[in-house]
Order: sequence, then C-alpha cells, then structure tokens
Amino acid sequence: MAIQTVKMTVNASGAAAAGAGGDVVVIVDIIDMSTTLEAALDEDALAVFGAAPDKATPPVAVNPVRIGQIAGKLAVEKGAGVVMVGEPRVGTDEERLVSMSKTVAGLKQAGAAVEAVLPNLGAETVKLYDLRGKVIIAATGTGGVAFDAALTAGAPAVITGTVARTRHKKGHAPARAAAQRAADMARELGTGISVVAASGNSLEDILAAEFITRLIVEKL
Repeated sequence: MAIQTVKMTVNASGAAAAGAGGDVVVIVDIIDMSTTLEAALDEDALAVFGAAPDKATPPVAVNPVRIGQIAGKLAVEKGAGVVMVGEPRVGTDEERLVSMSKTVAGLKQAGAAVEAVLPNLGAETVKLYDLRGKVIIAATGTGGVAFDAALTAGAPAVITGTVARTRHKKGHAPARAAAQRAADMARELGTGISVVAASGNSLEDILAAEFITRLIVEKL
C-alpha cells in the first residue's frame, strides 16, 4: 500500500494527536531513550516499547500499566525475558524500579516478570546485559511518555528512531534504519507516518526528527 502522509510533530501531545489520527508514530528521543532502543534492536532484541514513568504528568493520557500488559503478553507468548530500562541513570536498580512500578504491575498481570533493570544510557546500555531475544521496555520521562501517549491514543504502531551511532550502525545508518522501519510499517498498514521529536525543547530531537522525516519522504 502507499504511504498516505508524512508529518513531523513534537512532544507527548503531538504523539497523542498522531496516534489518534491513525498514523504509524516514530518517537525520536536522542538522549537517550530512542538511542538505547536502537542499540537494543541492533543486539537482536525481540521487541522494544516505551512507557511513562509513574510520576509523569503529561497533558495527554498515558497508560503504563497497559504498556506492561502488552509487552508482557508478547514475552509470555514468545517465552522471552523482559528487560526494563529506566532512570535515574546514576542510581540503583531499586530506585529505577520504584519509578516504573505501574509498568511492572502490567507485566505481572500478563504473567511476565522483570529479568533485569538497566539505566537509560543510549548505545552504552547494551554493554551491560545480553539483550538478544528479550522484550525491552524503556520507562523514561520524555521518549517513554511520548511512546505511551501515542499508543494510548490509538496508534496502530509506535516505533523509535535515532541519528546517534550504535555499536553496529555509523553515519546515516541509524536514521536510515528508522526511516525504513517506518515506511515498511506504514505501507503494511496503509497509514500515514508521524515523526515525533520527543521534546520540543530539545534541539537534537527536533533536528533528528527533521532528518528522519526527510529520509522517509525520499522513500515515497
């Protein structure tokens, strides 16, 4: 199918509007959520998700419990472990788990359990644990919130993208990979695409989202 439209927006509110409009939503949070998840995909993670941390108060609806349920169901079906990524970056696993208890509750409802908890460090996170075949959930204050908002609003698919290098991708390769994922998904579903800079206050997110949007347009 043809890609209907390609748009760019910002913030969780933009992600929610894109999701409600039925687009495939691409979350761009360079420092560090979408970079962490790109690196996880490079290490053959089974699937990646974002979720709002417990104390997030965006101006749109989020549902981290449901994110945990969705991710947990997939993990149970595939017999996969679940790895949580969270904040603070410098802190203990217990501190990170406290910040994401709603997502963990959803996992438990689905019959899944947390195998490991990692800090949100971008491409460096994958050096801390073997993520092959794992379901990864990044419960973070910007990218995680935007991902959660898009899915809660009804997006048929939410993915992530980055321009930052990973262990296996250099130069333009990370951005091109994100653009290709978005284009493939939108063609499969017959939808448009909205690329979301997770924070409208982050110049790096905005510039990266613009670049990924341009790469997608080139694929039309």
